[in-house]
Amino acid sequence: MDDVEKAILISYDESGAIDSALKSQAVSFCQQIKETPTVCRLCIEKLCFCRLVQVQFWCLQTLHELISVKYALLSLQEKDFMRKSVFSMCCFEAIDDQNNNAVRILEGGPAFIKNKLAQVFVALVYFEYPLTWSSVFVDFLPHLRKGAVVIDMFCRILNALDDELISLDFPRTSEEMGVAGRVKDAMRQQCITQIVTFWYDVVSMYWNSDPDLCSGVLDSMRRYISWIDIGLIVNDLFIPLLFQLILVDGGSDQLQGAAAGCVLAVVSKRMDHQSKLSMLQSLQINRVFGLVTGDGDSELVSKVATLITGYAAEVLQCYKWVNTDDAKGVSLELLNEVLPSVFYAMRNFEVGTTFSIVQFLSCYVATMKSLSPLRGKQLRQVGQILEVICARIRYDPIYRDNLDMLDKIGREEEERMAESRKDLFLLLRSVGRVAPDVTQIFIRNSLASSISSMSERNVEEVEASLSLLHALGESLSDEAIKTGSGLLHELVPNLLLTRFPCHSNRLVALVYLETITRYMKFVQENTRYVPVVLAAFLDERGIHHPNFHVSRRASYLFMRVVKLLKAKLVPFIEKILQVLRQPYSCFIVINDL
Repeated sequence: MDDVEKAILISYDESGAIDSALKSQAVSFCQQIKETPTVCRLCIEKLCFCRLVQVQFWCLQTLHELISVKYALLSLQEKDFMRKSVFSMCCFEAIDDQNNNAVRILEGGPAFIKNKLAQVFVALVYFEYPLTWSSVFVDFLPHLRKGAVVIDMFCRILNALDDELISLDFPRTSEEMGVAGRVKDAMRQQCITQIVTFWYDVVSMYWNSDPDLCSGVLDSMRRYISWIDIGLIVNDLFIPLLFQLILVDGGSDQLQGAAAGCVLAVVSKRMDHQSKLSMLQSLQINRVFGLVTGDGDSELVSKVATLITGYAAEVLQCYKWVNTDDAKGVSLELLNEVLPSVFYAMRNFEVGTTFSIVQFLSCYVATMKSLSPLRGKQLRQVGQILEVICARIRYDPIYRDNLDMLDKIGREEEERMAESRKDLFLLLRSVGRVAPDVTQIFIRNSLASSISSMSERNVEEVEASLSLLHALGESLSDEAIKTGSGLLHELVPNLLLTRFPCHSNRLVALVYLETITRYMKFVQENTRYVPVVLAAFLDERGIHHPNFHVSRRASYLFMRVVKLLKAKLVPFIEKILQVLRQPYSCFIVINDL
């Protein structure tokens, strides 16, 4: 081991066993090496003969910095030497053909070394393709016959090219955007057809014997679908293969999920809406609907759920933008076909960070306005949307104790849910405007179901039902609440007269009191319920609740109720004062008011 290798090992040491002064000296020495004119040849030499991964990484990192920062200062000989050396390493060839002991990085090397090598390769592509190194991809393709190790490396290069240059998921400078356009144009003209053929050949040949390799190929392919000719993928060869992989019984979840990701990339591709609609119709996506009802913890079910929700969003966009009645009719047929599976997925799974459930459902509800009056199928879909909302606002029972005690975890979960619920309750109000009767019936049935359960186990169900009723009240006018329009004449009395067995829970107690306060205009017009309201605020459900947070909030809400009811409270003043003076006499209110 020479001084360079020792210095690199010391500089990367994280054990704490190395003296800090020695480590600083090693770092300084390595930095000095980077500034020498021969650093390029030194790095290539070390990559050829040193098996220490720390040294390999340092050399690759140095080469990457050299290309990225000082490319214009390199001589033609250095550029040519670096190009040939990096290409040979990526193609699993020895740089020094006369030395049988030369190291081949791809042979058993860790993933992070291969990824770093791919990054160096892409840095060269950035500056040299297609003007200087025009045949880079065409020259690489014949080496893929060497098998899995080179195929895997080629996929890493394609991934790095996407990450470092092409993908719009990362901010790019105008210069980078220009280079990306130049690279994509050249690849389209020169080699993308051969690359797609390579994708197809590898997947069709190896999916059964090497699913991990094929998963890597498909993951790379997914990244490129957005900008290549869609006809290269949407044809009688590739689409049947992708669906075969998704639907294969007992296959690899990873491979099936990768195939589903490719189909999602196909349906998400930007194109003319009429052409997009024809393509979506041709996919026959209903073939995968049955997979969504599988094990919700599996990668496949999650990927398929994301696929069908993405497909539904694209169909909805087509409906909004196509102009002919026939096209709109086709869009509606496809929507009606996919929506039951979409609603099921939304209720039961996380469907991907890039997909907004609320955004999709809001767009669909807006579409429903144009279909007024709603008919049987659309009315059922409204009910399913409400089920999705109810499921998404329900707390996870795993946090029940944390939320009741309101510890650090409970506060974080409550804040997260409060943020999530904002959009969901906006959606609820939109649904309520489109189908008010269906919305109120759903909330009535939800509340009745939680009441009938009468178990401490249904805390989250009760809290969600009460929260729906509270959110509904926010969308109603004072006049509608006063008169008890719709089903309010039934809903509000049920609310007031029900005692939930889980009332000791902080969340249930709070939302119960907030909901009663929300509907006080109804009580003003129906004074027979005044004693019931007072009981709720003054007994152990309110001011005398064992949870401090509930009793404090109940005191504040009770003052609001007093201001609203005013003279209507005169007959009860003595009892109210009696209960307030005797904190342990809360049951007097229940029995005597």
